[in-house]
Amino acid sequence: MPTESVASLPPLLSSEAARVADKVDGLFGKLLAPPGDRRDRLYLAMAHAAIGGGKRMRPLLTVAASRLFGIEEDRAIRVGTAIECIHVYSLIHDDLPCMDDDDLRRGKPTTHKAFDEATAVLAGDSLHDLAFDILSDPATHERPLVRVELIRALAHASGPAGMAGGQMMDLAAEGETLDLGAITRLQQLKTGALIEYSVEAACILGKLPEDRRTPYRGYARNVGLAFQIADDLIDHSGDEEAAGKRVGKDADMGKATFVSLLGEGRAREQARVLVDQAIEHLQDHGDEADLLRAIARYAVERDR
Repeated sequence: MPTESVASLPPLLSSEAARVADKVDGLFGKLLAPPGDRRDRLYLAMAHAAIGGGKRMRPLLTVAASRLFGIEEDRAIRVGTAIECIHVYSLIHDDLPCMDDDDLRRGKPTTHKAFDEATAVLAGDSLHDLAFDILSDPATHERPLVRVELIRALAHASGPAGMAGGQMMDLAAEGETLDLGAITRLQQLKTGALIEYSVEAACILGKLPEDRRTPYRGYARNVGLAFQIADDLIDHSGDEEAAGKRVGKDADMGKATFVSLLGEGRAREQARVLVDQAIEHLQDHGDEADLLRAIARYAVERDR
């Protein structure tokens, strides 16, 4: 099992995360079964990247948020798997030599190392497409307008106005001196947009009106930034074996981060403030929001 596993989670989260991860892996297993022809290598590369790795925090967020609105879990799992498709495709492409040039991800060789660069590019492209294939399927939701909103919102979160735009900003900023506002904006797009969608998707499934989504968007925005600060801290002083990926690369590439701007102590304190604010957004909910609260707290407790 890869080092970055649900076993690393605190007890309150581990059983839920393991159950969600099993369901996501099960759906991936069905969708990525090799067809028995010359495309097999592509399917195997997609499965290598998508199955059996990571803590599935984005699908877990969707499942946790769906509980607030009484949404069937199978629907949330399908949407969460679509989000994971986008996340995994971005990791495959980020690891390529033309981007971050990494050879380790989730405790195993990156896709271009396990296969080759061309196959890795195609695997990433195909996972991107698979996300929208899942969302457009009536099995995700019987109402076409709900499916269209899910698709449109994910396209926005993963494209130039979201994750991809944030990645471009990150590439353009190498060697530059960025202030805290610029770093925050960059990370809200690069990392935060997909995390925000993970919660927004539950609002869409629950057909929640726009004017009632504000607290959930606030929760997701704060959690997204807290997770990014934690990532910066891990890259700054974390253990590579525990993290399951190369650490120290931000400093090696001269990238400005929350840690480089604030220092380790202030960065940790800012993450804690963000988590407290995230939990405050859930004050109108009872026990049904406990999993969301636990995810938020984990953002500042993790070491990988």
